[in-house]
Amino acid sequence: QVQLVESGGGLVQAGGSLRLSCLASGRLFTTYTMGWFRQAPGKEREFVSSINWSGASTTYADSVKGRFTLSRDNAKNTMYLQMNSLNLEDTAVYYCALDLSRRLYSASYYQSVVNYDYWGQGTQVTVSS
Repeated sequence: QVQLVESGGGLVQAGGSLRLSCLASGRLFTTYTMGWFRQAPGKEREFVSSINWSGASTTYADSVKGRFTLSRDNAKNTMYLQMNSLNLEDTAVYYCALDLSRRLYSASYYQSVVNYDYWGQGTQVTVSS
């Protein structure tokens, strides 16, 4: 089994920044792709960003492109989402996800919630005006 724990969420004013972290633990014996999704009240869970094992390939939703930066430190089994210029529409619960399938990284494939094996419990991000 694999466990994912998110941290770094909180309350921030519009225009501010937050950095989310996702720590993976457990049976991590292979390479894996990771991603972030978010879900606002009354809305479906939506893709935010994904990153391949080496960190060389990343994909971003159009709504966050240029404002969010995804990175990972495999030595620490941790993924980071730096979020800048936050706006009210970024308010949501943010979930990290992990896929152990060792599939070749595909930007379109990893935008779907169904293509991840494990999920964290989520961390709340609230942006105030």
